Amino acid sequence: MNYSDFQFLKFDQQEHGVLLITINRPEVMNATNARLHWELTKIWTVVNDDPAVRVVVITGAGDQAFSAGGDLDWITEMVGDAAKISNTMQEAADIVYRILDCDKPIISAINGIAVGAGLAVALMADISIMSETARLTDGHVRLGVAAGDHAVIIWPLLCGMAKAKYYLMTADFIDGKEAERIGLVSLCAPADEVLPRALKVAHKLGVGSQPAIRGTKKALNNWIRAAGPAFDNSLAIEMLCFLGEDAKEGVAAVKEKRPARFPSAR
Repeated sequence: MNYSDFQFLKFDQQEHGVLLITINRPEVMNATNARLHWELTKIWTVVNDDPAVRVVVITGAGDQAFSAGGDLDWITEMVGDAAKISNTMQEAADIVYRILDCDKPIISAINGIAVGAGLAVALMADISIMSETARLTDGHVRLGVAAGDHAVIIWPLLCGMAKAKYYLMTADFIDGKEAERIGLVSLCAPADEVLPRALKVAHKLGVGSQPAIRGTKKALNNWIRAAGPAFDNSLAIEMLCFLGEDAKEGVAAVKEKRPARFPSAR
């Protein structure tokens, strides 16, 4: 693939080898449909192989969302369909592992709400800078499925097991200030300063020693890789849940904007 093959990612090459990537579905708050989810598995290999790129900054189009989770119509099609679930499981793993495999530093500028696969990208980034007023949540349990995507591999390392268990089992929202306080993101900033701050950091890395910076990333990522078996297990459990009745009710409840009445809790 090359950059022209991507439909929902926009690219802006800047000086010092900085590539700005924008998740570009603003009409649906940058929610991930099947195509965008797939593109988020492919882009990291493309930038890794591009000698013109030294640092990546990724953000969301508009001022409301980094990415507002999975498109509900896409998720509805997946529930109960073993073949689609299997494909999604592989893509979810690819997003995480290919970000880890990318030699170049990745910075997320979390300009608005972040959920689902978009949240996976935001928090798997090497450096995350979040708007003070933005909110994020791992909302899997709201859908009646176990926390998957990225949460089990990275949340306990970032914010500790106690906070990870609380937020992953309750699906409570976290704003930028709290996310920074508990260590879930690197920094928070006023909304209008998030992208400029991310680009400033990116340009600093772009003029630094590339072997030193990439080597530091690679070495530190071994801490994350050590959690790979737990992550693989979480994905399998999540996808198994998509075959159950709770997932049908969870998706319906979100679409209808009402509290879920999960069969397992009746």
